[in-house]
Amino acid sequence: MSKLEKHILLPTEAVEIYKTINKVKKISIKEIEKTSALDRGKLEYYLDFLVSNKLISRQSLVSHRILLTKEGKEAVKKQLIERRIVEILKKNKDVHFANLANLIGCDKKEMNAGIGLLKKEDLITIDKGTIILTKNDVEINADLQKVLENLSKNEKVDSKEFEPILLERNLVELVEVKDTILEMLVPYEDIKSKIKQASEISRLTPTMIRNGTWKDYKLKEYNLKVSPPAFYGGRKQPYAHFLDWVKRKLIGLGFHEMRGPMVELEFWNFDALFQAQDHSAREWSDVYRVANPAQGRLPKEDYVSLVQKVHEDGYDTGSKGWRYQWSPEKSARLVLRAHGTSVSARTLVNLPIPSKYFSISRCYRPDTVDATHLAEFNQVEGIVTDPSITFRDLLGILSTFATDVAETEDYMFKPDYYPFTEPSVELSVRDPDLGFIEFGGAGIFRPEVTRPFGIETPVIAWGLGIDRLYMVKNRITDIRELFSHKLEWLRSAGLA
Repeated sequence: MSKLEKHILLPTEAVEIYKTINKVKKISIKEIEKTSALDRGKLEYYLDFLVSNKLISRQSLVSHRILLTKEGKEAVKKQLIERRIVEILKKNKDVHFANLANLIGCDKKEMNAGIGLLKKEDLITIDKGTIILTKNDVEINADLQKVLENLSKNEKVDSKEFEPILLERNLVELVEVKDTILEMLVPYEDIKSKIKQASEISRLTPTMIRNGTWKDYKLKEYNLKVSPPAFYGGRKQPYAHFLDWVKRKLIGLGFHEMRGPMVELEFWNFDALFQAQDHSAREWSDVYRVANPAQGRLPKEDYVSLVQKVHEDGYDTGSKGWRYQWSPEKSARLVLRAHGTSVSARTLVNLPIPSKYFSISRCYRPDTVDATHLAEFNQVEGIVTDPSITFRDLLGILSTFATDVAETEDYMFKPDYYPFTEPSVELSVRDPDLGFIEFGGAGIFRPEVTRPFGIETPVIAWGLGIDRLYMVKNRITDIRELFSHKLEWLRSAGLA
C-alpha cells in the first residue's frame, strides 16, 4: 500500500465499475458491458483510470468458436444424409437410384454426396441403377451426428477429432471471438478509504473559479493512449474491389474488355471450341442446362457450317475432326456459361489482328461446394493474337498473374490437355496452407477453333480461377469466405 498515492481521485463511474470487478475478481468486459448503462467507448475510458492506477489488469484474448452452418442445422433436424439413405435402404430393399432423392426429400447433389460416402465405406453396391445395402445392422457416423446435436444445444464438446470433416462438409464454421478479461489487482476493501470520488467535468466556468467549487470536481483529462470508438464507413466489398483492381491493371496494359451472356448456347460454350458433342463435360452432371426455353438461335449460318465441318472431318485444318454426325439441335441447347472461354469464342468473330482482349466472367458448374470449389465462381480470360506471338509469350503472361496479382514467386507450369488448345499448360501456385493449387489452364488455340472464323494467325488464350488468385494473395483457405457476410471480415479485410 505504500506505493499507492495518499488519495486516488477517480470518477464515480470508474468506482462503480471497480466495485463490480471486485465482487468476482475476474470478469469479461462483455459481461460488464451487458450490465452497465455505459457504451463501449465510455466504458473503455473509465477502465483506463483503473488500469493506470494499477488497480486492475486487462488482457486481450482471441479464441475460436464452432458454430453450426445452415447445412449443419439441417443435419441435426433431419440427420446426416448418409444416415438418412441407410434408413431408407433398410426399409426398402430395392431402391432405384432415380427414386432415392424423392424418397429422402433432398436434391441430387446432396444425395450424390451421401452415396459417395457410403460407397467409400463399402456399405452399398449399385447394380443396374439399384442401390443395395451390404450390411443391415450398420449405423454410420453416429458419433458425428452426436457432436452436431450437442453443438446445437450449446453443450461443450470435444470436437477436435471431428472438426476437419465437419469443416470440409460445411456443417460447421469457425468463428473468431475476441474478448478482454479484467482481473482485480488490489481489492477494493484495502483502499476504499483512499479513494476520493469526484464528478467529472470537461470545462471550467468563471463561476466555479470565483467560488472555488472547481475543487469538488475532477477535470477530464486528455488520454491519447485510449483508442476512439471504431468507425466503419462505407467501403466496397473486398473481393469486388480486387476484381475491379485486376480489371484496371489489364486495361492499363492495353487489353480491351470482352463480354458475353451468362445464358449461353452450347455452340459457343463447346462446339466453337472444338469440344465433341459426346464429351463428358457436356453432361448434366457438369453443366447447368436451361429448362425453359431449352434452345436458342444459332449464329450466322457460315460459322455454323464451318464449325460442323471441323467436327465431322476437320475442314481444311489438317485434322480429321471427331468423325461423327454433328447435331445442330445439341448445339442450340442453352446452358449457364460453364467457363469464360465461351466469351473468347464469341470474340473470335471479326477479331482484329493484332489485338488483345480479357474478361472477368461469372461461371456456373454443379460442383460440390467445399473449401476450394463453388457452384458459382469467377474466371479471368484472355486472348492475344499477333503474327509473331509464341508460347513463350503466354508463359510470360501467366508468370505476371502469379507474381503481380497473386503476389507469389512459388509457381510452376506443367503440360495439360484441353480440346481447344495445343500445346496446353497448367499454372499452379503454392499456397502456404493448402499446397499447390491449380489456377487454370492456357494454350494456343487449335486451328480447329480459329480457322472457321477466318483467323490464320496464332491466338494464345488463358482462363484462370481468379477466386483462387485472391485466396493465395490474402492467405484465405476457404473459398466461401470470399462471399462471406461476416461484418468483421468485410470491415477489416485489406483492399488490393
